[in-house]
Amino acid sequence: MSKIYKSITELVGHTPLLEITNYEKKHDLKAKILVKIEYFNPNQSVKDRTALGMIEAAEKDGRLKPGDTIVEVTSGNTGIGLAAIAAAKGYKFRVYLPDNASIERFKAIHALGGQTVKMSEVPVAVKTLEETGGDFMAAVKAIKAQVEATETDIFFTDQSTNTANAGIHAATTGPEIWEDTDGDVDILVAGVGTGGTISGTGRYLRSKKPDLKIVAIQPGPDSLPSEKNPEPDEIAGVHPFEGVPESFVPASMDMSIYDEKFEVENYEAFAVCRELARLEGILVGPSSGAAVHAAAEIAKRPENAGKTIVAVLPDTGLRYLSTNLFD
Repeated sequence: MSKIYKSITELVGHTPLLEITNYEKKHDLKAKILVKIEYFNPNQSVKDRTALGMIEAAEKDGRLKPGDTIVEVTSGNTGIGLAAIAAAKGYKFRVYLPDNASIERFKAIHALGGQTVKMSEVPVAVKTLEETGGDFMAAVKAIKAQVEATETDIFFTDQSTNTANAGIHAATTGPEIWEDTDGDVDILVAGVGTGGTISGTGRYLRSKKPDLKIVAIQPGPDSLPSEKNPEPDEIAGVHPFEGVPESFVPASMDMSIYDEKFEVENYEAFAVCRELARLEGILVGPSSGAAVHAAAEIAKRPENAGKTIVAVLPDTGLRYLSTNLFD
């Protein structure tokens, strides 16, 4: 019997796990590292799951209706995922992006029929960022409040507070990892952006294996803007969740889910991206490099010899060819 799909919504998820054997051998790792390659989603990132989950949950409960415009504020991949799912389902889409998002993100969203707005072009966002010392979550709230107060027939997905964000990972990503490893997983490693991936995936896996260790990644201090280095090469999609004001942490991040915070610097993440390309033939973005760097360092600990570590690789390196990632 043939298997023919009718919509890209049917293609989201079921991404593969790959043991990075060449990388393990080069670094003499005694633990097994499995990477979940999320660029196998139809629009090449883990955020396809988030987009589908938020849109279908809103359709189900009546918050999203035919003719509505879907709106979001994001650093990029969620915007692409939402633009694609919106196109497939017949919705209009508008996204507010940081000015430093890679050009590939802007072009991909335009290609999918979405509208992009740079945050520097939104006075309320600029003012909020200045007044709060760069609190991105506060800027999201300000944009959302303005949009909802001045427009009708819109649905603001707001991935930073939307319960469907973590929910889709509890329903899909976690079960996929559990089934594909036959339950042989000891440590989960994932970056934190909105926190949806690690919160939902971790929740499911912890329900199946209570002693599972969960490691959450945040950028190191040299990879964050400072007076000394106001515009560092940031690890796109990975944001600090410890050591910052509480308001900076998205509501979608379950702060009780992780056992260890692991800091990764941009140069460490970038170096791993280059190694994975040349050793394993997989082209991934900086957040993926950060996840594998953390997984490798954890694999080197004597107590983890023989264990299975799963690292989530959020997106494709093709989204960063205009940057210095692969220089």
